[in-house]
Amino acid sequence: MTRNLFGTDGVRGPAGEVLTAELALSLGRAAGTLAAGRHPRALIVRDTRESGPMLEGALALGLAQAGVDVELGGVAPTPAAAIAVRRAGFALAAVISASHNPWQDNGIKFFGPDGHKLTDERESEIEALLNAGPVPREQGEISQSAATVFGYVEALIERYGKLDLSGKRILLDCANGAAYAIAPEIFRALGAEVTVLGDRPDGRNINAGVGSTHPDALLGALDGHDAAFAFDGDADRLLACDRNGRLLDGDDLLVLAAGHLKAAGRLPGPGVAVTQMSNFGVRGALAAAGIELTETAVGDRYLLTALRERDWALGAEPSGHLIDRNFAPSGDGISAALLALEALGGRDLAEVEPFEKLPQVLRNVSVAGAARVAASHPDVRVAVRDAEAALAGRGRVLVRPSGTEPLVRVMAEAPSADEAAEVCGALAATVSACGCS
Repeated sequence: MTRNLFGTDGVRGPAGEVLTAELALSLGRAAGTLAAGRHPRALIVRDTRESGPMLEGALALGLAQAGVDVELGGVAPTPAAAIAVRRAGFALAAVISASHNPWQDNGIKFFGPDGHKLTDERESEIEALLNAGPVPREQGEISQSAATVFGYVEALIERYGKLDLSGKRILLDCANGAAYAIAPEIFRALGAEVTVLGDRPDGRNINAGVGSTHPDALLGALDGHDAAFAFDGDADRLLACDRNGRLLDGDDLLVLAAGHLKAAGRLPGPGVAVTQMSNFGVRGALAAAGIELTETAVGDRYLLTALRERDWALGAEPSGHLIDRNFAPSGDGISAALLALEALGGRDLAEVEPFEKLPQVLRNVSVAGAARVAASHPDVRVAVRDAEAALAGRGRVLVRPSGTEPLVRVMAEAPSADEAAEVCGALAATVSACGCS
């Protein structure tokens, strides 16, 4: 089956234009039709976007029309839904969020009863049912519940309750998103002195100059803090910063966490998972620690698939998704921050020696048509082949369509920053020329 609506992280687009209330209702009805059982239960949580309540109501109605009893969990991080599904026995969960995108966008992603995002095949089945009527079941009920947020806080305290942050000054940037209330509560409960940015959502300021995609806000408020952490809009990814202003991305956090978990005997299997975007230097750092590595396509869903197939626990991508299946079957920014602090064992984050990375340059190229068409254009394929030949044994390139935005993402790694910028710029220009119509 084909998937025209679903990208790498659910259905996403401008709210009211691409992601309308009508589409949300149809998605709910279709997803609910596939839910097993006489009275299946579903959970819906959302971030702080202005369009969230509208889409929440429409999605809940569609699920109820398909005979599903729906609990509205309100504003909560994405991993809270993944944890709640498994703890409370939901047949389905939906998160209404466009993650790091601006407020005008929104999205819907589904989780199955195992707490994992639905497979490509399951999403294709939902698409195929969009125009079908509901199954002949008694209409479900819709109710409000605070259990999801409470359960998530409880799970974090159960996992990290022995982590003593007394005397630590921690700066948190909550992106005016789903973590704005929960993250400060957790860190304060563990004894930290917390300063918070991005904790006043108004429906339109989510990710606006704050959060993991805008580290300048974090750097500007760093003075005197021992460590700083920035989340994205739905709090499933993380950027960290030490007291000196050095930023640590998902690659850095993976190396830190993997070494810690292996030493503690809590790294199931011999390795971890990374995506194609991970810096080449990660391989050397993990190899030096005796940790194997497998590489996947970009997207935390593919990391999870690789981890499940191997019965491994840990995976990450440089954007900040860090998955520790010992805790949750999802990227989790708050848990990742606490895991990093646990891995330090009382050391200062600034004391962590950085591993050697190849200079990496990234460009997001806007395209007029389908991103996947531009990325696979014959001229682009030739340019990629030539760049790979020129960098053979010294670096690499990657050109891929975004699964969530009308962009083609271009990456180049080379021995020098100048060469990486030159290669990336040339590839970006080719993509732009091929994607302008």
